[in-house]
Amino acid sequence: MEEYICTVCGYIYNPEEGDPENGVEPGTDFSDVPDEWSCPECGSGKSVFEVNVD
Repeated sequence: MEEYICTVCGYIYNPEEGDPENGVEPGTDFSDVPDEWSCPECGSGKSVFEVNVD
């Protein structure tokens, strides 16, 4: 599973950690994150995330 980065603020979504505070369980691949989910740091939508190549 790949990490994804918010192109607005740099937050990295790590699928191993998920985002439990916002309803995304650990182990959730980014493609399975609900479309209405938003970046927990800046509030941007899922569409601004890209694969993290670092």
